[in-house]
Amino acid sequence: MTATHSTRMLILGSGPAGLSAAIYAARAGMAPIVVQGMQPGGQLTITTDVENYPGFRDVIQGPWLMEQMQAQAEHVGAQMMYDQIVSVDLSQRPFRLTGDGGTVYSGDVLVIATGAQAKWLGVEGEEALGGKGVSACATCDGFFYRGKKVVVIGGGNTAVEEALYLTNHSHDVTLIHRGDSLRAEKILQERLFANPKISVVWNKRVERFVGGGDPAGLVGVDLIDTVSGDKSHIATDGAFVAIGHKPSTELFEGLLPMDEGYLVVEKGTTRTAVPGVFAAGDVTDKIYRQAVTAAGMGCMSALDAEKFLAEADYEALAAE
Repeated sequence: MTATHSTRMLILGSGPAGLSAAIYAARAGMAPIVVQGMQPGGQLTITTDVENYPGFRDVIQGPWLMEQMQAQAEHVGAQMMYDQIVSVDLSQRPFRLTGDGGTVYSGDVLVIATGAQAKWLGVEGEEALGGKGVSACATCDGFFYRGKKVVVIGGGNTAVEEALYLTNHSHDVTLIHRGDSLRAEKILQERLFANPKISVVWNKRVERFVGGGDPAGLVGVDLIDTVSGDKSHIATDGAFVAIGHKPSTELFEGLLPMDEGYLVVEKGTTRTAVPGVFAAGDVTDKIYRQAVTAAGMGCMSALDAEKFLAEADYEALAAE
């Protein structure tokens, strides 16, 4: 027989947004269920040093932070379910989500906090050197490269913004682009070319991230010229892959409005176009993408959902 789990508030995703929503919902007596998804804990579980999350004087570890958030959510009454959702029915309340093993999750309201994933190059050394010199977030990790040489890979707004940000920490920033012109907005390009700390390498793609040293870390990148095929090498302490992010919204295609794959919410809230469905964190935020902003939106989503349920209950009583 297929198992069914029902709750007043169903939360999909267990990063900072989902777990913050769970903490607030549990404290409000909603007994929320959190379906954790493919990557329990979200992107912070693959992040090592975290130095910009408020409340911690010393550097903390991303996995530890998420363990603490989950423990807090469970302590106040949230229930964690280790499952991967494969289908969604938002046609009526309660909403129904089905896991890959057939388990059904039913919620009077739904908070979507499935996050977004950085796009990677998929080249040799990228995964092995992740957190050891290779990153996809300059805002998160740029601080660790003060006074060091860094490279940024990409040619769009994300790459140019990352390169400009990194000049706050590094005197030597190289932007590596596979084409001969950037796709970034004109004003960003003007700022980039005017910055003496930044140089641009054109028509090059990364063939391999090169590790070395003791302890082992990134020491350089091997490049291939996209026009001539010639090979070259750039020594560097840090490499930031900045080719964009992909929000985890495949389940909701055709069900909820999106903007470049990100779920659209009403300005200043977490409300989507479907009453009772809310979105929080990187799944709807293509600008900031920080753990602290995701946590803040998780709080907002729980409060928005609690208000929605209170109003729905009042209307139901009034109709009796």
